[in-house]
Amino acid sequence: MTDSSGERKSFRGGPRRESTPNKPVERPDSRGGARPPQSDPRRRTESGGFNSRGNDNSRGRPDDSRGRPENPRGRSDDPRNRSSDPRGRNDDFRRRGGEGGFSAGGADDRTRRAPRPEEPDLPDNVVASDLDPAVRRDLLSLDKNNADAVARHLVMAANLVDDDPRSALAHARAARQRAGRIAVVRETAGVTAYHAGEWAEALSELRAARRMAGGSGLLAVMADCERGLGRPEKAIELGRSDDARALQGDDATELRIVVAGARMDLGEYDQAVVTLQTKDLDPAKSGPTAARLFYAYADALVAAGRTQDGVTWFMNAAAADLDGDTDAEERVAELIGGDPADSFGEEQ
Repeated sequence: MTDSSGERKSFRGGPRRESTPNKPVERPDSRGGARPPQSDPRRRTESGGFNSRGNDNSRGRPDDSRGRPENPRGRSDDPRNRSSDPRGRNDDFRRRGGEGGFSAGGADDRTRRAPRPEEPDLPDNVVASDLDPAVRRDLLSLDKNNADAVARHLVMAANLVDDDPRSALAHARAARQRAGRIAVVRETAGVTAYHAGEWAEALSELRAARRMAGGSGLLAVMADCERGLGRPEKAIELGRSDDARALQGDDATELRIVVAGARMDLGEYDQAVVTLQTKDLDPAKSGPTAARLFYAYADALVAAGRTQDGVTWFMNAAAADLDGDTDAEERVAELIGGDPADSFGEEQ
């Protein structure tokens, strides 16, 4: 979907920001997209993975393309609940030179390993102990030096993801290169790639993390990646899956927002409205998830030609948005003209 300027809207509520040349643009996280996992990957999510919140500093319209759940984060934030071993290991897991210090091939096998690509520098003041203890336990299969480096790269990814997602992704890739068999590392790589607008990479990493650890918590981020790749039908298909039906609470809401955004990508505005009509559409609610839901609903209403209803729900979104993450008040001003504060003053 495009806004009045002809620019595709991001799921977070602002115009899309350009990414690097030949790369997909990054979707903001408030309009029609998933909310990526909370912005501190140093702390474990309920699913046992990377907790990132996305670019919450990019205040504005929900991005109808990236959203980022945070799932991630959304997270996403983050959608997460994993039923199986969060370490992503199975009974025949064998430690190798790079991930545990030994392998069937012994020391010779270690010396034959291809050199790692150049890694980003790790500041001396970033230490492994900054990582959540539960996440660090997932790194116990690695030899001590490697586990320390992986943990520090994960911390750096967390520190940088909001303000410099490209640099954060470099650290996440370094961690993945060192410990690609650990679910939390793959999840971190996926969520960070999502923030950087690398939809294909993000989707691949998140699928790998799900294979290792199970769970449906990051479905909204994955669906939003499909949108970023120009495949809204795939996002809708994910929203109909058995895993999607098992989601509850904020995770379910985030996925609905992404699916509604996919409907809008296809010009199916009435279907987008219906997708968001749930018991959670309660004006008495407040908080980030409620604000994003109300905003997405208002946006769909306006697109469907129900402007007055849209204004009402943008005002509900502004009232629910205690942190000022959306531009709901500005949208009201666009639609009715004048100072939106006047309208809110009348409400009070």
